Amino acid sequence: MTWTMISLELGQTPTFPNGSAARSHVLRLPLDEDGMIDEQAYRAHAELATVRRFWPNEPDRHGRLLRTDAGWTLEYAPAQGGLERLFQLNAHAIRPGSVITLTEADGASLPYLVKALATA
Repeated sequence: MTWTMISLELGQTPTFPNGSAARSHVLRLPLDEDGMIDEQAYRAHAELATVRRFWPNEPDRHGRLLRTDAGWTLEYAPAQGGLERLFQLNAHAIRPGSVITLTEADGASLPYLVKALATA
């Protein structure tokens, strides 16, 4: 198991047909050698699971990743936008080129490409 920084960039959407590197997230999660989340390591040190959201013309958001009954959730301070939900985070290996769907607090679902992984 290795705590890993996971860089995500907005994938193709109707508004951004080429995606947008300026709209990104960096997640910090423990991954095993197969690229799957190590939930035992997460439970042992959940405070280390963090997120940082970068969008142009907005202040960065900082928060944490929570494992809930409904799946994985990004939790920001209430003044920073509340909760966002991640889909398929446990269903597939997290590797460069894979896609993670994020549902924002307003209900919009957006695809994010895994651009890079780095040891945290």
